[in-house]
Amino acid sequence: MERLKIAIQKSGRLNEDSLKILKECGISVSNGLDQLRATVSNFPMEILYLRNSDIPQYLLDGVVDIAIIGENLLVEKDQGQIDVLERLSFSKCRVSLAVPKTFDYSSIKDLNGKKIATSYPNTLQMYLKEQGVTAELHQISGSVEIAPSIGLADAICDIVSSGSTLFKNNLKEVEVIAKSEAVLAVSPQISEANKATLSKLRFRLQSVLKARNYNYILMNVPNQTIDQVIDILPGMRSPTVLPLAEKGWSSIHTVIEKNKFWEIIDELKVLGAEGILVAPIEKMVI
Repeated sequence: MERLKIAIQKSGRLNEDSLKILKECGISVSNGLDQLRATVSNFPMEILYLRNSDIPQYLLDGVVDIAIIGENLLVEKDQGQIDVLERLSFSKCRVSLAVPKTFDYSSIKDLNGKKIATSYPNTLQMYLKEQGVTAELHQISGSVEIAPSIGLADAICDIVSSGSTLFKNNLKEVEVIAKSEAVLAVSPQISEANKATLSKLRFRLQSVLKARNYNYILMNVPNQTIDQVIDILPGMRSPTVLPLAEKGWSSIHTVIEKNKFWEIIDELKVLGAEGILVAPIEKMVI
C-alpha cells in the first residue's frame, strides 16, 4: 500500500510542535533516537526528518508528498510553486530588518547603499525592490545577528520571535518584512492515491485546529433568564438546556470561542448564571 510521505524538521521547536499535532490527530509515530525515517503504525504515512532548508526542494521533486514547514522558508525557497493547504497556528515568527541601537533610523530609505547580512536574500531582495531601496546583501547562515558588531554589515534581516536575541546583540527591530507560521504544504507531484490519504489527514488536522479556538462552557441559570442567556451566548448552533434537581434552575451547555468568553462573563453573572465551568476541547468535528 502506498504511504503518504511527510517531511518535518529534523530537530528544534518546529519538530516538537509538528510531532505534537500529529499525535493530537491520533497518529502514532514509532522512531528511535537519531532516526531519519519513521513509520506510522495506525495511518498510511511515513515521516522523513529533514533539514529545514532542504524541504522545499524535496517537495518540488516529489521526494515527499507533504511537509510541515515555516511559511517564511517557502517564500524564500519556493517562489510560489508549492501550495499551502493549512495554516497550523504554531511556530509563529516574523522576518524583520534590524539595525544597531545606535543607528539613527527613520525609514527604510536609510538603508540605501548599506550592507545587510541575511539568511533570506530572496525575501529581502523582493522587499527592497518594492521599497525602491538598493543595498548590498551578504548571505550568511547562522549567527546573522553578530554581523554588525564585527563590521560585516550595517543591518541584518532575520527571523524574530521574541526579540530577545536582537536585544542581547544591541540591535533594534525597525521593519517587519513578513509574518510567518508553520503550514502544511503539498508537493505538485503528489499521486492521486496519496491525495485521498491527505484528505483524511486534513480532516483530522482541521478538527484539532478548530478545537484549539473553542472552549466548552456549562453553567447553572435561573429558568426566568434562560432566554436572555441564550441570546448572548455565541454558540455553534443552539445550546443544550437541562433541568436541574433544584426547581427553578437549569444547566446550559454550549461551545464558545475562547476570545469571546471574557466579553460575556459579566453579562452572564448579571443574569444570575452560577457555577460557570470552562473546559478545553480536544477535537471538534463539524
